[in-house]
Amino acid sequence: MDPKPGDLIEIFRTGYQHWAIYVGDGYVVHLAPPSEYASAGSSSIMSVFAERAEVKRELLAVVAGSNKYSVNNKYDSEYSPQPRTKIVRMAEQCVGKTMPYSVTSNNCEHFVTDLRYGVKKSKQVEDAVTYGGVAMVGLAAVGLIAFAGSRNRRQNQ
Repeated sequence: MDPKPGDLIEIFRTGYQHWAIYVGDGYVVHLAPPSEYASAGSSSIMSVFAERAEVKRELLAVVAGSNKYSVNNKYDSEYSPQPRTKIVRMAEQCVGKTMPYSVTSNNCEHFVTDLRYGVKKSKQVEDAVTYGGVAMVGLAAVGLIAFAGSRNRRQNQ
């Protein structure tokens, strides 16, 4: 599907997705910490430590590089998108600004969903919290079972 102005663009990087908003004529606007660029590969994972990021307007082909991308307006059934002209105008007004960045609360996905829907959301963060929480519960259960088993062995000696 060809992107239309105001569409969310999901770019599939190694280990995560980078997000941008399509503004027309082949360009996107995106929130980019210093380590986020098309050929960064796995080193872009360093964005986890960034506290500031710049809003950039670049060609989608340059931002995506060799990575695949797609239009993904995934919250359209949950939230009403703002008018496309308003989304593009707000995105363009942010270009060149340095903004606070947090991988958990103010990342590239939060940035574009706020522009499109007026709501900051990041499914990547929600999934990480959910699956991380499940993993922690699982590890705690294994630890508890191991502790109970060692205690029973000591009592039987």
